[in-house]
Amino acid sequence: MAAAQPLLEVRDLKVHFFTREGVVRAVDGVDYSVNRAETLGIVGESGSGKTVSSLAMLRLVPPPARTVAGQILFDGEDLLTRTPKQMAALRGRRIAMIFQNPATSLNPIYSIGAQLTEILTWHEKASRRDAEPRVIELLGLVGISDPATRLRQYPHELSGGMRQRIGIARALLCNPSLVLADEPTTALDVTIQAQILELLAELQARFRMSMVLVTHDMGVVARMATRITVMYAGRVCETADAATIFNAPQHPYTRALLESMPRIDHSYAGPARRVLPSIPGRPPNLLNPPSGCRFHDRCPEAQVECRRLLPVETAVAPGHIVSCLRRGSPGIVA
Repeated sequence: MAAAQPLLEVRDLKVHFFTREGVVRAVDGVDYSVNRAETLGIVGESGSGKTVSSLAMLRLVPPPARTVAGQILFDGEDLLTRTPKQMAALRGRRIAMIFQNPATSLNPIYSIGAQLTEILTWHEKASRRDAEPRVIELLGLVGISDPATRLRQYPHELSGGMRQRIGIARALLCNPSLVLADEPTTALDVTIQAQILELLAELQARFRMSMVLVTHDMGVVARMATRITVMYAGRVCETADAATIFNAPQHPYTRALLESMPRIDHSYAGPARRVLPSIPGRPPNLLNPPSGCRFHDRCPEAQVECRRLLPVETAVAPGHIVSCLRRGSPGIVA
């Protein structure tokens, strides 16, 4: 019996920023997939290409960026070949996005009701009167108190946690098959973060939607993700199921990320305190990326060939992909 086709497949995606100083290779040959009703976590430091690759799926990469190569197959159709009109019909309906900062993604001059009912009037041709009950239902579902009153309020009248809940409701209005969540808890305090993560997990299970969760927080993906893709400097380092990433990581960068997480059984204060490990150095300048492996100048295992050859993704076990010469990946001169 043939395996089910993934809902989303990203193949050799390249997104470059064409600046006066030169070409910034923000995403440089990325591959990953998302199965139906699955949550894929994409992790890595700032500047690794996580958000840019997500924006490319919706064809929303801002100038001077441009998608220069690759395929983004959604339900078997390449989104990069769709017309602007076709993409406008798809955004918000079949693929929706929860943006990192709801304070900037919500329009400050329109009421919450106007912004949310517009989605249903656009995609489902409903009147505003017919759309309001659905909006009120979703606001209640995401934990907004007195949702009918909130329709008349503006974003600045709401707390950060409430704005993020409204952003989640906005993404779910048309029951999308895929939701892209771009660091949805970064701007929130720890208590609200936990509430939002619990809410996302409940809604994902309830609607059986697929989710791409972009974050730099390994704790968030540990709680939410089925599989994890680790990115560094515009490329994929490692992809595997969540248990494998946390219990048997193969790429040195993945291990470094995990080691830099605080542990509850370690003390970082007092006489017996431990020093929290950190990754030495800084991510490379993608305007002029280093030759060979992008991580070699920060890697404790780097050898001479790591400075010359760019590792290619290879399977070290079923479903476990690694890009590291020290783990058997072939290398190419790039």
